[in-house]
Amino acid sequence: CGGYYLSKTTRSQSDCTPYYMFCSLLSEGAVRWQSSRKQAPVLTAAPVRALIDEQISIKGRFLPPHSPVTVCARMHCEDGDLWEAFAHYNTNAGGAVNLTTDHSLGGSYLGCEPMGLFWGLQPAPGGRQGSRLRKKDVETPYQVHISLMEGHVSPSDGKSSELAVVTTERWYMAPGVRRIEIRQNGVIGTLFLPPGPGPFPGLLDMWGMGGGLLEYRAALFASRGYACLTLSYKGHKDLPGPPDQFNVGDSYFRSAFQLLQDRDEVDADRIGIIGISYGGYLSLRIATQCGVNEILKSAGKSHLLSRFSYPDAGHLIEPPYAPHTRASYFSIKPQKVMILWGGQPAGHAAAQEDSWKKMLDFLETNLRR
Repeated sequence: CGGYYLSKTTRSQSDCTPYYMFCSLLSEGAVRWQSSRKQAPVLTAAPVRALIDEQISIKGRFLPPHSPVTVCARMHCEDGDLWEAFAHYNTNAGGAVNLTTDHSLGGSYLGCEPMGLFWGLQPAPGGRQGSRLRKKDVETPYQVHISLMEGHVSPSDGKSSELAVVTTERWYMAPGVRRIEIRQNGVIGTLFLPPGPGPFPGLLDMWGMGGGLLEYRAALFASRGYACLTLSYKGHKDLPGPPDQFNVGDSYFRSAFQLLQDRDEVDADRIGIIGISYGGYLSLRIATQCGVNEILKSAGKSHLLSRFSYPDAGHLIEPPYAPHTRASYFSIKPQKVMILWGGQPAGHAAAQEDSWKKMLDFLETNLRR
């Protein structure tokens, strides 16, 4: 084959780095272009925008084969604190790394953990410790910056530069979900409605004794097709009495359940209750007082009770890929104390993923007809 040399050129006005192109004329008449410039490393995340409970695929390409690399995730929470996680990998023969199939050799987690960079997030060294990551504004996403670095390094030491970077958005609230503040009949909460006219199966969402009004789980349930009312019963300015005391009774919870039933967007015959911590006790209490056990017996389904045990999980089982919090500060007036929630990071992450799937399967089977 004959060939010829082309003159030096540039890619664009904004990139003045020269490179050389060569053209070979093949016997079949085809033209093959080759560049003496190497492809820069690339880091991808797909999908780059996703709900918080969706797994994403993270891949690095165009790296030296069989070489050590570090993948790091960093994000600022709404309080401004920096959270980070990192993991060490070795590239394959093709110079690629795939977090869905490859094993971490060190860092925030070990083994094949496709979402380890998310559930492994912890307050960065030197930052404020004893925090629990909880989304306050569900109408905005977490922005997680994922970077690829050369060698097996710790991101906080500042000794390695980024080879490639990608930013992902993690949402609790899907497009089209509606958020409605509820201040009705003494009930304090927030109702999230899925897109469309409904009526939708409903959920009453109950949190623990920390108080306030937490919305992120309800927003996520609405993103999955359920009208979800998250209820405040302690520690809210619009509730009666001192904010650090439990000032509502059984009638308050019956009113909240009835309010959900009375909404035009909700199917009154298809309503479930979910709770965590003290909210779990309240969920059982509401169910027994709202005649659910009479309903189960008449339908011949009083045996429907499932119990799942997760030995390595801590107390705070949240939606999938939320960071594990082994201990955090908890306000017990007039002071703050450190509460040990327990659990191990990998086992806790597995429990969150498995329990969420089982809950969605249960709701799909029993609340959708």
